[in-house]
Amino acid sequence: MSQIAFLFPGQGAQHVGMGSQLVKDFPAAKQLFEQANDLLGYDLASLCFEGPKEKLDLTEIAQPAIFVSSLAALEKLRAESPEVVDQCSIAAGLSLGEYTALVFAGVISFEDALRIVQLRGKAMQEASDATPSGMVSALLIDQEKVEELCVEASSEGLIKLANFLCPGNIVVSGSKAACEKFVTLVDEAGGKPMPLAVAGAFHTEIMKPADEKLAEALAGVQLNSPRIPVVSNVDAKPHEDPEEIRELLVRQVLSPVQWEPSIRYLLDEGIEEFYEIGPGRVLSGLLKRIKRKTPCTVVNDS
Repeated sequence: MSQIAFLFPGQGAQHVGMGSQLVKDFPAAKQLFEQANDLLGYDLASLCFEGPKEKLDLTEIAQPAIFVSSLAALEKLRAESPEVVDQCSIAAGLSLGEYTALVFAGVISFEDALRIVQLRGKAMQEASDATPSGMVSALLIDQEKVEELCVEASSEGLIKLANFLCPGNIVVSGSKAACEKFVTLVDEAGGKPMPLAVAGAFHTEIMKPADEKLAEALAGVQLNSPRIPVVSNVDAKPHEDPEEIRELLVRQVLSPVQWEPSIRYLLDEGIEEFYEIGPGRVLSGLLKRIKRKTPCTVVNDS
C-alpha cells in the first residue's frame, strides 16, 4: 500500500467558477459553502462561482474562498474514494493551505479556521494597503543568484526571499521600488522574472501588524493535537503540541515559506503518492520540478 500525502493550495490558486461543480454534485460540499456564507456574512459561493475576478482576487476574499473550495474538493474525494482519505498519513498546505491541512488533521474546527482565515486575509490586505509592495517569482536562476540580486535590489527598499517553491523557482517579497529593481536585475541575469498578482509583500515584516492581529485571534481558539502530522511552512517539520502549532501559524505570516524543503521531508518519510486537493494545479507542477515521476492526483472541479 502506497504512503499517501495530501497537499492543499494557497493564495493565487483562485479562479472564477471554482467549487461550482462540486456544489452541484456533492451535498457535503454544498453544505460547506452554506456554512461559510453564514459565518462570513456575505455570499462567498456567489463570488467563487460567478466573480467578479477583481473582487475574488482581493486577499480578504481569496483566502476564505480557496480554503472553503479546497475543503469542498476534499468532500468530493471522500465521496468517491473514501479509502484514499483513510489511508492519508500526513498533510501539508502552501501558506494559507496549512489551515486547510490543519482542519483535515482535526487540529482546528472548520468554523474557527474560517474565522481565522477571514481575519488573516483582512489583516494582510490592510498591511499591504499601508505599504506599496509586491512579490516576484524568479525563474531559471539558482538560490545563490537570487540572494545576490536581492542584496543589489535592496538599495531601493526592503526585499527578501519569501517562498522556496522548487528548484529554479524562488519568490521574493519587498517594497514596490525594490521589486521593480529586482525584475530588471533578474532579466539582465538571464532569468525570467514574474511579478505575482498579490496585494503585497507576504511573508516579510511588511506584513506587520497582521501577525499581531492573528496572534490575538488564535489565542481565543481551541487547537487539538493533530490526528495525522501536518508539515509546517516555517520549518518544514510536523509538530504535535497545539501551542507550538499556534505559535508557528503566527510566525508564518512574516517567515519564508519552506515548500521545497517540506516536499523533500515528505519524500524522505517514504511518501510515494500525493493528492493536490483544491483549486488549480500549482502544487502538482512544483512537485514535478522537485521529483519528476512522483504520482500526484489533482482533486478539484474537473
